[in-house]
Amino acid sequence: MRLLSNTLKSSLAFLLSFSLFFVTGCEDDDHNHDHDEDHTDADGFILEDASGSELYREFEGAVTGSITLGVNDTLELSVHFLDHDGLEIEHEEEDHDEEDGDGLVVSGADQSVAIVEVESHDEEEGEEEHGNAIHIIGVGVGSTSFQVQLMHDGHADYTSTNNVSVTVQ
Repeated sequence: MRLLSNTLKSSLAFLLSFSLFFVTGCEDDDHNHDHDEDHTDADGFILEDASGSELYREFEGAVTGSITLGVNDTLELSVHFLDHDGLEIEHEEEDHDEEDGDGLVVSGADQSVAIVEVESHDEEEGEEEHGNAIHIIGVGVGSTSFQVQLMHDGHADYTSTNNVSVTVQ
């Protein structure tokens, strides 16, 4: 009787292990197993003005630079994400589809001080804009800040460690 009990326990353990392996190995064959290749592995970002001057940098939590503008002024800034070596990650248009909620997101600014908005990708006169960009519009004297996120597949591939400070004079 004891031999039969041990044999049944061993057989049951084998069947459960095999079933678990089979079920987890065959789930959703349409799933993209290469999804990690589509994610941006950023360790920071820089904000540059139209002339290419770096106004702000966050890299591995450290911040340099600042954003200052006047009331009724607008700053157009390009956003460049940085890899673990502090080098710019090349932006590929197909990586972040705005229609699926992917792409650059800014949040948290006090809109009575400054409006911070993501520039949409437009095609004007046959020239298409690429990359990430934001507009900061000075509304009232004061200070505010905003957070930067790079969204992909419903989650943030990158979230700024610090809020970007903005001073409107």
